[in-house]
Amino acid sequence: MLTVTSVNVNGLRAAAKKGFVPWLAETAADVVCLQEVRAEVEQLSEDVRAPEGWHVTIAPAAAKGRAGVALYTREKPERVQVGFGSTEFDGSGRYLEADVAGVTVASLYLPSGDVGTERQDEKYRFMDEFLMYLVGLKARAAEAGREVVVCGDWNIAHQEADLKNWKANRKSSGFLPEEREWLGRVFEEAGYVDVVRKLHPEVEGPYSWWSYRGRAFDNDSGWRIDYQIATGGLADRATNARVERAASHGERWSDHAPVTVEYGV
Repeated sequence: MLTVTSVNVNGLRAAAKKGFVPWLAETAADVVCLQEVRAEVEQLSEDVRAPEGWHVTIAPAAAKGRAGVALYTREKPERVQVGFGSTEFDGSGRYLEADVAGVTVASLYLPSGDVGTERQDEKYRFMDEFLMYLVGLKARAAEAGREVVVCGDWNIAHQEADLKNWKANRKSSGFLPEEREWLGRVFEEAGYVDVVRKLHPEVEGPYSWWSYRGRAFDNDSGWRIDYQIATGGLADRATNARVERAASHGERWSDHAPVTVEYGV
């Protein structure tokens, strides 16, 4: 069994003070993918940057205090790669992959975007480059007899079932037609599988992000934007997928919740 968890920590130093450290000590995951770390390695406490029983790789953004991704693995990775060969984005702390147990596991933090601004244009440029990379990654993995799972905050809700208030967000970044179409291409053209949706095909959500504003968490008015997107062979071996939703608003250590999948490998 390979258990993989992905979570946007919304600042790892802040999450560490709110409950990330005990969560990490208790998790049964073999690999933990983090996004929005927003810290340099030397800024993290010992129990976060080098916890017992874990091999930790952190890829911070060149722009300090922004983005950043990380991988925590029980096994020492056979290979680690920062970025996906992009001149524009490899220093932005948005992609990190490692080979463990016959699987390439990646942590992705796709740009969030903002309609009508340069941030949205940046998001589209990232999407264009990254789709091409995903196609090549799948082909290389197949040739090597490996599977792939790209975990992280994709910042796109694919279907109406993936966010509570979809009607009010049809013109919002994260649910724009062109964003949803692009994610569809990841599944249809590139041949990847949305593992959580495969195991939970008929449900609303399960949501993984709730705004801190108002009572979004209490009302479960959320978005499903955190995915584990895998090659078909690995997706077929997924046996359980769940969102580790906190019991109460006060027990949250991020505005996102961990998304955990168990794979038979």
